[in-house]
Amino acid sequence: MNNPFNNPKKQALLKTMMFAFALLTMNLLYTICYGQDGNAGIQEATNKVKGYFDTGTDLMYAIGAVVGIIGAIKVFNKWNAGEPDTNKVAAAWFGSCIFLVIVATVLKSFFGI
Repeated sequence: MNNPFNNPKKQALLKTMMFAFALLTMNLLYTICYGQDGNAGIQEATNKVKGYFDTGTDLMYAIGAVVGIIGAIKVFNKWNAGEPDTNKVAAAWFGSCIFLVIVATVLKSFFGI
């Protein structure tokens, strides 16, 4: 009778599967023993976001200032060239700067900062 486990390829596959199963079992046991509660993880992430929020707000204001200066230059050039759509461009750039300020305020309210 031919034993299927005498084949070296099948033996190697079986050893690989057993090793993978052992690693999976060890990983599962590690997660169960040292795992973190989901609420604790969410709370830790919220605290980290709150810690970085002031820096992010300052960065958002700096980006808004740069975008505002570029927009002012663009509107000024269109105005001097006498292009008819200057009002639309000015409103769009002004609206984007206002949007950045409002987003910062809404995010502060959302995270309770």
